[in-house]
Amino acid sequence: FRGRGRAGRPTHDLAFPRRSRDQVADYVYRRYGAGHVAAVCTYQTYRGRAAIRDFGKVLEFPDDEIDRLAKRWYGSVGDDALERFERVPELRDSGIAAGRYRRLLEACAAVRGFPRHLGTHLGGLVISRRPLVEVTPLQRSAKGIVVSQFDKRGVEDLGLVKLDLLPLRTFGAVDDAVRAIQTRDPGFDDQRVPLDDQATFRMIRRGETVGVFQLESPAQRALHPRLKAETMEDIVASVAIIRPGPIKGNMVEPFLRRRRGEEPVTYLHPKLKPILEKTWGVVLFQEQVIEIATAIAGFTPGEADRLRRVMTHARSHEDMEEIGRHFVDKARRRGISDEVARTVFSYIQGYASYGFCEAHAAAFATTAFKTAYLIRHYPAEFFAAVLRHQPMGYYPPNTVALEARRRGVKILPLDINASGGPCTVEYPAPGARAGRGGRGAIRLGFCRVKGIRQEEIEAILAARDRDGPFRDVVDFARRLRGRVARDTAERLVRCGAFDGVEPHRRRALWRLARAWRQGEGRAAPLEVLAAGDDPDLPDFDERERWLHTYDVLGIDVHYRHFMTFFRESLRRRGVMDTRQVRRARHGTWIETAGVVIRPHRPPTRSGRTIVYFMLEDEHGIIDVTMFEDVYREQGGILFGEAVPPLVVAGRLDRKRGGLTVVARRVRPL
Repeated sequence: FRGRGRAGRPTHDLAFPRRSRDQVADYVYRRYGAGHVAAVCTYQTYRGRAAIRDFGKVLEFPDDEIDRLAKRWYGSVGDDALERFERVPELRDSGIAAGRYRRLLEACAAVRGFPRHLGTHLGGLVISRRPLVEVTPLQRSAKGIVVSQFDKRGVEDLGLVKLDLLPLRTFGAVDDAVRAIQTRDPGFDDQRVPLDDQATFRMIRRGETVGVFQLESPAQRALHPRLKAETMEDIVASVAIIRPGPIKGNMVEPFLRRRRGEEPVTYLHPKLKPILEKTWGVVLFQEQVIEIATAIAGFTPGEADRLRRVMTHARSHEDMEEIGRHFVDKARRRGISDEVARTVFSYIQGYASYGFCEAHAAAFATTAFKTAYLIRHYPAEFFAAVLRHQPMGYYPPNTVALEARRRGVKILPLDINASGGPCTVEYPAPGARAGRGGRGAIRLGFCRVKGIRQEEIEAILAARDRDGPFRDVVDFARRLRGRVARDTAERLVRCGAFDGVEPHRRRALWRLARAWRQGEGRAAPLEVLAAGDDPDLPDFDERERWLHTYDVLGIDVHYRHFMTFFRESLRRRGVMDTRQVRRARHGTWIETAGVVIRPHRPPTRSGRTIVYFMLEDEHGIIDVTMFEDVYREQGGILFGEAVPPLVVAGRLDRKRGGLTVVARRVRPL
């Protein structure tokens, strides 16, 4: 951790629940003195969208035009900016006239990578024995925080101690879940979760890891049916291997084949065997990069660490070539051929920047297994905590709720007289019928209401505790007008929070509006004449109620996924649901439909664009891959301002143990 030859001081990473960050930071300031502690800055540079917005204002383009262009822009603005209007489908199909923005795009390209402003690192603090004003330039942020004008690399070069306070929502969710479990099982201790629990391992091997820390991404879900983890060491390896370094080094497939005995474990040089033997001959951890540099090129541990740091910070092609020549020269002096040395260097090049150290991977793997254990054995408590700590993880809240339901957990609607601030777990009364496995149900909390303030939640709960349940919307308006905004009250009606006392939502909205205005002494004339009459209004139909609820809460609470409104029509057209897709054979031409989740275009080794996204329906999610030719022709719909549900047609791919639809056609539902 702190060897004599190490090039700089190590960074100390401390992870804890997000809500504890300010408390931990306050302790650091008190312990070492305010004059000796400062936040680390980040250099915010001009990239695509920020440059377009800033320079669009300078060139006096209308705000709506600039907003439209910026939302559709992908990546930085370079010399090929105008050509992108032909290559990038969301720009090509937008109707935006490229020529009108020629001057703007040229200005954006000219400042690409230039500093825009200093930001504050999310969790980085620098600590100095001397007063920091003597060591580093300081400034105050807009929130009054003292910030060093050196970023994390500059701080390392100065030899200062850097502390990374990493607030993770997952830790808060685990803490809340454990407290909920202990109300029913006081002896439960999350520090004693059995790390060999076979039910949990079976769940992971099936790839059923939505909600599992570090293991829930599509890449991880596709990996685990093939990895077939049996021990914690396998989980550590899975955390480390789905990283840009191993993926960039093309080591995922060799690792899996070798682990399954499908190909022999080989080493480029005998000196690599003791370093890579435990990882089946592939580089997984940053420590291995340092050991390889020592074994092959004869670097001292300090030199190897400096090599890692330089490789981490170097970005230009020329810098990397110079480092590579140095590595090959030193290896040649030790009798290793240039070809082997260059190949070894190419393997470690990506890992130095993007690999995990083994200790980091092991710590994350332990938390990953703990969350998997909670999902397997205590799904109501854990998913309630996940919904409480949104945004968190890879998936939107509705997908989390769908996964909870799939595991037999009921989702109870928001109720003005039953809900608390956070999402909570309600257990059946003795003798009452419980959910599958006798599990509790998740009661949605007021925290799920879009736009609600914490003070409004506290006011609602205090009024209910003090004066009893709310009788109707008029009673709510009388007791809370002035402490709860009318918009918030209307959203509570729209999402069904008053269904228990006023199930007719449209009439409840009318009554709420009348009561609110009368309380303010400005009732409309017709309302005064008919103050005691409720209008004969038709209520929202089922689809309207669903849309209102989802708009306010972001969760379907009616046990009816949005796709069910179209299921009969889709079935008549031969469009499969995700359950049918999962039963289909490899290579089958299928057509399926769903709500689009997380479309993204990660960088690839070839430089070609590959789009990954998921489709969700009432039965679950499936992964979809779209290659560049289809993306260029049809993919613009995935990255517009509002992505509609899609119908996707393509071939089912099961070759690598997972399940993916390779899209050939996409269209709006």
